[in-house]
Amino acid sequence: MTTSRSTPSRGGTAGAARGRSAAREPRPAYQCDACGHQPPKWVGRCPECGEWGAVVESTVTGPTVSGRVVSSRMPTEPARPIATISAAPARAVPTGVSELDRVLGGGLVPGAVVLLAGEPGVGKSTLLLDVAQHWAIGAGSPSLVVSGEESVSQVRLRAERMGTLHEQLYLAAESDLASVLGHLDAVKPGLLVLDSVQTISTTGTEGVPGGVTQVRAVTAALVSVAKERGIATVLVGHVTKDGQVAGPRVLEHLVDVVLHFEGDKHSSLRLVRGVKNRFGAADEVGCFEMHEGGISSLADPSGLFLTRYAEPVPGTCVTVAMEGRRALVTEVQALIGATVAGSPRRTVSGLDSARLAMVLAVLQRRTERLTLHDREVFAATVGGIRVVEPAADLAVALAVASGGLNLAIAPHLVAIGEVGLTGEVRRVGAVPRRLAEAARLGFKVALVPTGCGPTSTGAGPEHMRVTEVTDVRSALHHAARASAE
Repeated sequence: MTTSRSTPSRGGTAGAARGRSAAREPRPAYQCDACGHQPPKWVGRCPECGEWGAVVESTVTGPTVSGRVVSSRMPTEPARPIATISAAPARAVPTGVSELDRVLGGGLVPGAVVLLAGEPGVGKSTLLLDVAQHWAIGAGSPSLVVSGEESVSQVRLRAERMGTLHEQLYLAAESDLASVLGHLDAVKPGLLVLDSVQTISTTGTEGVPGGVTQVRAVTAALVSVAKERGIATVLVGHVTKDGQVAGPRVLEHLVDVVLHFEGDKHSSLRLVRGVKNRFGAADEVGCFEMHEGGISSLADPSGLFLTRYAEPVPGTCVTVAMEGRRALVTEVQALIGATVAGSPRRTVSGLDSARLAMVLAVLQRRTERLTLHDREVFAATVGGIRVVEPAADLAVALAVASGGLNLAIAPHLVAIGEVGLTGEVRRVGAVPRRLAEAARLGFKVALVPTGCGPTSTGAGPEHMRVTEVTDVRSALHHAARASAE
């Protein structure tokens, strides 16, 4: 009896080979060029961000070998004891702009990449042109400004108006990453300003300029070049409607420092707020003033937020707000309108509308002489500053009560504290720093929460009487007494 041996057919072998090769072939994938979302198939509108026509096809290759252990290799530079590593290459170089150096932690570190984000027209290009000018003068190396949004002639006009014409300050208008790298080879700058990163593209990456893929690739390449050559780099970034940095969140993780440039177009005040800083504190704030000749630092901006009156005026009170680690003496104003039928208006400018509504409810409930439920209330800050921290509640309450009762508060009084729903005045942070700033500007009386006075925290400011108040009613009593003195 003969036994037949079954052998695989050539057709079956070829089919298996085709199956294995097909498994190794790149499979089509789709990605939104606006937000980075990866839908399973092509769609006309991204289901994540709602953009039309932003989903494009990309190629994703799977791993060629699975389950293989990666072998070790010799590192390019061996690990060394930390005590033997020099920290000199990471020392910050001052930019010459004092308020920016304050936020950066002393200046720009060679090789560091800074992302400066802000709304259009707030003054980002003006500030960085001033920084590039100061760097060219004092750092001993050229500075290069690459603009992807303006021509060199337009930048030259702004520089002429600001007086920032220096032979070591170079300008270029480019929108291609390879051309930018060519300028770095030719100029060899110590500072690179790229305005903006969303306008630069590279031919080796898919996607449109400003898309997620392009922005990620351009930023990663610039970070690598900055680290390799020790070039301090500042990237200008756009922001979305809600004030966030446009592009992927990985953009903020790639850079060393993230700064937000804030300011109202109708006000001359500009704030540079630190969000992330690998070389210093991330909660510092720098103050600047915009004017016809450009932008200048404000070492003492508190005078912008105060109004000097010949005589005390009802409806005003002064508080001390904290912007990062900086104490800013700020005036709060309140106007109580006439009685109206229906729902009266509650209008705020520079304050939190929800906290104002809460303060009005507390005053209506916890005081006897104030009737506010049927009267219009307008509250605002002075100088364009925005104060949303709870420490301003007590000043808002005193300003509203002063306007409602038509009694002026003493101009040398400052009020600090958070107001609770039961009318109590709660403790807030950094009270000694706030009191020191108020005393420096000549304020003589301060109302603070219980536990924040000199008896609890130590010696208070010289020539200032600090009174602890437990609730809104006692604060009104002490404010009236200080006004009568």
